Amino acid sequence: MKQGILVPVILLLLGACAGKQAPLTTYVLHAPSYSTKFAKYRDKTLKLAYTRSITHKAGYKMLYSYADADQGAYQNSQWANAVGRMLQGVLMDTLFQSGMFKAVLPYTSSLHENYRLESSIFDFSHHIRGASSYAVVSIQFTLISVDTGRLIKSRRFSYRQPTATTDARGYAGATNQIIKRLSSDLLRWL
Repeated sequence: MKQGILVPVILLLLGACAGKQAPLTTYVLHAPSYSTKFAKYRDKTLKLAYTRSITHKAGYKMLYSYADADQGAYQNSQWANAVGRMLQGVLMDTLFQSGMFKAVLPYTSSLHENYRLESSIFDFSHHIRGASSYAVVSIQFTLISVDTGRLIKSRRFSYRQPTATTDARGYAGATNQIIKRLSSDLLRWL
């Protein structure tokens, strides 16, 4: 009888030891700070539509690829929030700091807006090609006048930033450099 109990206990202990994983590391996108104020739409409100991904699900996973036809996700590293939500937070902060609009509203707001800024992600991933490693962000913005229902302008921004390392930490660092450039370019474009 003792041997019958001993075998399951040993298997349970071995399973517990084998089940340990490396800790999960989360990364965030940082909004750059701006002291320059833009007054182009000073008396208008802007609502940011939720950022949608065109090519893949833009969730918490940090995506990488070794070739154009493959894609994987880091197992022990992820974004602190879904990519669309993080981008919306960064863009809201950037646009608010710029002083360009009277108010910058999230997509969940029930307030009426004068303009809506829609965004679509085409690529938000880590590309590793041989000895090269870089973060890639490709996103299209569309500015729409809600009052007239007309397209004001649309532009796709694409960036490729070399990473310091070929892991998730290097990817996150390079992506934050891209976000700084994207924020600045977006303000100039608007």
